[in-house]
Amino acid sequence: MKSTSNIHLEIKNSTLYLTITREDKLNALNSSTMKDIDQAITYAAKNKEVKGIIITGQGSKAFVAGADISEITKLTLQKGKKFAQDGQKIFSKIENCSKPIIAAVNGFALGGGCELAMACHMRVAVKTAKFGQPEVNLGIIPGYGGTQRLTHLIGKGKALELMMTAEIIDAQQALDYRLVNYVVENHENLLTKCEELLHKIYEKGPIAIAQVITSVNAAVYQSGVKGYQVEATTFSKCMTSKDMKEGTSAFLEKRKPSFKGK
Repeated sequence: MKSTSNIHLEIKNSTLYLTITREDKLNALNSSTMKDIDQAITYAAKNKEVKGIIITGQGSKAFVAGADISEITKLTLQKGKKFAQDGQKIFSKIENCSKPIIAAVNGFALGGGCELAMACHMRVAVKTAKFGQPEVNLGIIPGYGGTQRLTHLIGKGKALELMMTAEIIDAQQALDYRLVNYVVENHENLLTKCEELLHKIYEKGPIAIAQVITSVNAAVYQSGVKGYQVEATTFSKCMTSKDMKEGTSAFLEKRKPSFKGK
């Protein structure tokens, strides 16, 4: 897949760098950008060269400052529901991707931008980043999964407070609330930290990493799903892999494993 007018794609050292390139619009998510992100995640999931993904925004002001308000103003009851469902489907694809995805939050992550960051498996932010779900200021609510993921990540009380007051929090508060994994000093350190995390993961068994993602998502996001049963099933899937044989052999032989994802 090639870059588009909305996103820039680059594969380097087994990592796909997905940069949203609407800097003049603070990288706001319009429908064409969402479609491009959707296709990029599908492409990355199938590409054997790609082991992980970093999603970020162009420039130093915004990761993603929100959804495109001009599109939202045109929505009707029926179109509004489809708009939300389509966005939820794309962000669920990110959340359930079998390869690790990290949001490199380089600035404002508001509304749809905060929802995009939360759909990623981990979040690293510069200390000047800002987070929030300020949709009630527009007379609407988060529609891309924000009411659900924010609650799971930081708890009901704080999630309700942030969404109902439309408060914008800084990176340190986001770290205190466990909304982000790490806060770094500046933009130069941002991708470095994301790369450091991914390359630690790349040393592990790819099949096992994929099953960890499946099991954890079952624990917190899938209503009615019995997480322990999912864990047992995904655990058993690892037993038939060559990676398991390699990992256990390497441990017993006191050497570094060489996983092939098979």
